[in-house]
Parts: sequence; C-alpha cells; structure tokens
Amino acid sequence: MTLSENDPHTDALIDRARAGDENALAELFEGHRGRLRQMVDIRLDRRLRGRVDASDVLQEAYVNLSRKLDSYRTKEDLPFFLWLRLVTGECIIDLHRRHLQTAKRNADIEVALHQGPMPVTDSYSLAAQLLGKHTTASEKVMRVEAQVELQEALNRMEPIDREVIVLRSFEELSNGEAARALGVDPQVVSTRFYRAMRRLKALLEDGDVLPS
Repeated sequence: MTLSENDPHTDALIDRARAGDENALAELFEGHRGRLRQMVDIRLDRRLRGRVDASDVLQEAYVNLSRKLDSYRTKEDLPFFLWLRLVTGECIIDLHRRHLQTAKRNADIEVALHQGPMPVTDSYSLAAQLLGKHTTASEKVMRVEAQVELQEALNRMEPIDREVIVLRSFEELSNGEAARALGVDPQVVSTRFYRAMRRLKALLEDGDVLPS
C-alpha cells in the first residue's frame, strides 16, 4: 500500500515515528518502498549493478532513517516522503564513494537539489530507461541506434531538464513534489518537463519512441 501525504493515517504514523515508535517508521517505509526502489533503480551507477542490490540499498537506508529521525524535526516543512528520498539518496552517494572511489564531492555523480545533494542519473541510464519502456526485444538493433541518438540529445540538455524527466517520468513524483525537491515553482517544473520531452522528440527521427 502506497501512503499519501496529508492523509490522517499517514500524519498519525509520522507523529508516532517521531515519538520513537519503530513500528510506525517501518510502516511508513514499507508504504513508500516501491517509489524509493524506483529511485534507487534509476540513480544507482550502472557500474554497480550486479554488485549492489537495490534491496540492500533500501535496507541500509532504513537503518539510517531510524538513526536520523530526530533530524526530520528540523525539516517539518518538508513532506515526509521527500525526506525519505534524501536519506536514501545519501546512501546511494555513500555507495558510489566507497565502490567507485569517487571524491568527497563530485559534480559528475551528484546534482544539487533544494534540500540537499542527490546522485545524478547519467544520460546512458536515462536513455536506456526511456527506451526500455517503449521498445520490444525484436527491436534490439534499432534500440541501440536510438539510444545513441537519445544520449546525445540528453547530453545537450540542461541538467535541471534531465532531472525533471527523472523525477516526473521514473520516480513518479507529483508536479508539486518535484517542485519542492528542486526548489522551484510548480509551473517551472511543468514547463520544463513539457519542453524537455518535446525537444527530445524533435531531435529524434522517431518521435513515438518517447512518452507524450
């Protein structure tokens, strides 16, 4: 069951978790596990896939959540799910640093969001995800060619536009959630998402490859 923000049951669980109720925290985490896993799947560096399982990342994130719950009291204006994303994102960044021996801060693997850093999705992974949702196995050769074109198109986009695509298309954040994560007005997210997808379609010969 996916929990909704501003729902009395969710609010009650958050209050109980803040008071130290581990069962409430576990229920909150489970209610958002599906969305958090989507975030891990799209943001975990492709070099670690096969070596690091998304379930292990989420388990580590849950342990960190229980340790950092007190810190959420200083972010009461931040929806609880977005805070879960931040803590989970920190786990992914730590994994990247440990396994890939990246520098303490690396612009190539982190994007600065309004509430904190988040592991960036590279153009290869984003192109694969975009095409993977809209092609079949019989189109494998055409898919490889399209992926190269799509990567080139993504590389020419502004980082914030790529991030909007990730947030809206793959993490399935609402327009309001994406706006809070980016620290911009919701209308900015709507406009950038529409323009980014329209631009990708215009740069590719087959516009039907991408979602509308």
